[in-house]
Amino acid sequence: MSAPIALLSVYDKTNLLDLANGLKGQGFRLIGSGGTAKMIRQAGIKIEDVADVTKAPEMLGGRVKTLHPVVHGGILARDISSDQADLLQHSIDPISVVVCNLYPFEATIAKPDCTIADAVEEIDIGGVTLLRAAAKNHARVSILSDPADYSKFLDALKAGNGKVDEKLRNTLALKAFEMTSNYDEAISDYFRQQYSSADSTEDAQRIALRYGANPHQKPAQAFVTHGTLPFKVLSGSPGYINLLDALNSYALVSELQEALNLPAAASFKHVSPAGAAVGVDLDEIEKKVYGVDDLKESLTPLASAYARARGADRMSSFGDFIALSGECDVATAKIISREVSDGVIAPGYKPEALEILKKKKAGKYCILQMDPTYVPSTIETRQVYGISLQQKRNDAKINPSVFTNVVSKNKNITPTGMVDLIVATLALKYTQSNSVAYATRGAIVGIGAGQQSRIHCTRLAGTKTDIWWLRHHPRVLNLPFKSGIKRAEKANAIDLFVTGEPLEGLEKEQWESMFTTVPEPLSQEEKVAHAALLKNVACSSDAFFPFPDNVHRAKKSGTQFLAAASGSVMDAECIKAADEHQIVFVHTNLRLFHH
Repeated sequence: MSAPIALLSVYDKTNLLDLANGLKGQGFRLIGSGGTAKMIRQAGIKIEDVADVTKAPEMLGGRVKTLHPVVHGGILARDISSDQADLLQHSIDPISVVVCNLYPFEATIAKPDCTIADAVEEIDIGGVTLLRAAAKNHARVSILSDPADYSKFLDALKAGNGKVDEKLRNTLALKAFEMTSNYDEAISDYFRQQYSSADSTEDAQRIALRYGANPHQKPAQAFVTHGTLPFKVLSGSPGYINLLDALNSYALVSELQEALNLPAAASFKHVSPAGAAVGVDLDEIEKKVYGVDDLKESLTPLASAYARARGADRMSSFGDFIALSGECDVATAKIISREVSDGVIAPGYKPEALEILKKKKAGKYCILQMDPTYVPSTIETRQVYGISLQQKRNDAKINPSVFTNVVSKNKNITPTGMVDLIVATLALKYTQSNSVAYATRGAIVGIGAGQQSRIHCTRLAGTKTDIWWLRHHPRVLNLPFKSGIKRAEKANAIDLFVTGEPLEGLEKEQWESMFTTVPEPLSQEEKVAHAALLKNVACSSDAFFPFPDNVHRAKKSGTQFLAAASGSVMDAECIKAADEHQIVFVHTNLRLFHH
């Protein structure tokens, strides 16, 4: 029986001589290319050159060495009669072990003076082919791509009398596939940065971003590996967080429109909605509460949706990123034009609306146009601390079928209650967990995001709901503001007024200076009386309620419809609390954590 063959062709020669000695000791015939064979031979270890085996000299400055049927036939041949016959016919010996690693492409492009020509020279062809061929045939062939595995492999050879078990071959093959994948990714990323139309608004595969989450995190980019980016930059320059907000918020509004067949809008800040709503008409009081009563244009459904979304929590919405489910019209653009925001994403823009928006921030306002036909991949991947995490995308549909398991005595979900449950629950799907949301009249009115305990989510969202409702108080609607007070200053002054936060010194003077007559604070009696008028609110939780205190707190903010996943040991107690308040309580089968 002829000796087993090991083919060695490596750039990184770490531990190479130890491996070569070990393979020789196990009776292997060694074949090597170029500098690999030279180093082994100089150490006094017998090795043949690839050119002597293939009868074809290295050519093109070493670019062609191992690309030959004698090499790849020997690697790819299986233990089946037809393959063995082919080897015999062409006088090819089977190769049992391949040792290969690649040119240092990433190290080369990291050099400040690296040119495209330098990068091209470090694109390994023969090495990648060896790795993939050997890994493909790992049922028979062992592929060593990492010098750290040499010692373990030699130990396995000794223990197996010249053979290694299937489990080790599988592990080595996976490592080789990962190496070629990462290598190709590095190459494509480099040339994406060099050749992709980064400054184009048409058919871009990649755009450069100003920086990452923080200014010191450079460089930063957004890209796709298949096709082109599903959005175009019509104005401005999006940042990393802008895109996180834009893409999450667009997913939310597109799903809201799909679920309710109404135009939808969202106001996003730091990857959670500050507000979200569908296009329910505003009455005269709501127009005043949302600060759009002075607009001369009649409010379209889309404009009503954004007015509601922005008005849910005006403090949190300051500097938001806006998502619209439909074509931005003039009425919506005029509302956006006078609010402080970072950008907007929509599937299209009326020409006049686009001109209005392009004037914001001296022409630097970020305007993105989303492809409404875009469908994201089923699998999503992210990287944290150098570790890749992968999961199936959360494609759960939020529609009336989610809310059929009513576990309370009161089972009357009204049509408007169903709309609000859908709005609240869909908002949670795109809110940093833990989270709880309150909604009424097709709009989020309070959201508690990113809290470690469920009750803190419920309290935070409930407090925001209470503040939202107090802004409807007749005395708030008629606060005597001086002319010329900015919208953001009014919003801040109203929040301070309704919360009754004590003010002192300069802050108090500044607050009082906004009014023609300093208003008397709302009394506790006024607040309680007004709070009692808030009814028919829907409250939804992204996971189960662990204690009934959440139910009691939700009721304080007018909750009539409640939804949460089941599974808590306290489910029965939470249902009992809902029954005490005559709340309609729905158990869903969905947990909606979002991170």
